[in-house]
Amino acid sequence: MDEKELLKKIRQIDIFSNRLVNTIFAGEYESVFKGQGITFDEVREYQPGDEIRWIDWNVTARMGQTYVKKYVEERELVMMLLIDLSASTSFGSKQDTKASISAEIAALLAFSAIKNNDKVGLICFTNSVEHYVAPRKGRRHVLRVVRDILRFQPSKSGTDISEALSFADQILKPHSVLFLLSDFMDSDYQKQLQITSKRHSLIAITLKDRREVDIPNVGMIELEDAETGERIMLDTRSAQTQQIYSERNRQIAAERQQAFRSSKVDSIEIHTDESYVIPLMRFFRQRATRN
Repeated sequence: MDEKELLKKIRQIDIFSNRLVNTIFAGEYESVFKGQGITFDEVREYQPGDEIRWIDWNVTARMGQTYVKKYVEERELVMMLLIDLSASTSFGSKQDTKASISAEIAALLAFSAIKNNDKVGLICFTNSVEHYVAPRKGRRHVLRVVRDILRFQPSKSGTDISEALSFADQILKPHSVLFLLSDFMDSDYQKQLQITSKRHSLIAITLKDRREVDIPNVGMIELEDAETGERIMLDTRSAQTQQIYSERNRQIAAERQQAFRSSKVDSIEIHTDESYVIPLMRFFRQRATRN
């Protein structure tokens, strides 16, 4: 993607994301991520409806009338976007790749966060953490995050989710909000999921393409693993081959969901050929009912 195309894509994402944020997502985001406590604001005269437990008895005794302590919610949060940009995310059987959709989702989440005065940071990873942007506020900062995702050129091809989560644990204070966007073509990350989910609010967004689950009858084809370079020949004319291919991928998906459930990690699954707005809205509304 050259600079002109990059700027055009950023502008498109900017317009689309802000429209959604202003009409829907900012309120949904705030209702789910409400801050981590309350802090003292001021002492004021008692008003009908105030809770008795907030009465400041020392001030009340001195002033001869009832005063209460007023508290405000500690609204500010840190939201960290962990974006898998390994070789497999460059795949997309339709118009968009998993990586480009990640950028759009990241923009939507980031604009929702800054609308609520939260900070946004970025971790781009493959086999290792290759790019880090410290959390900050502001629209200009979010546009920088989107630009960095779109123009990022990984030096490695594999995926190490545990490494990315461990890095986030090291640099972030507890109770941050982490969105992990990946196709989860990795293994042995469940232990780190459990560790991170105890420290932070961790949400896993799985990006999938239909052709990674079901394969059509297109004759003999050569498949190459984008991350390892391994190649195999596959006869898609065989009904047995198609069945084995589909069952194996469904088994992997079931194991992934089990890892999320056992680690108490909320998850969202998004396909490259469908709108990501509906799955995201469903997540926000379901989670809001639990708060």
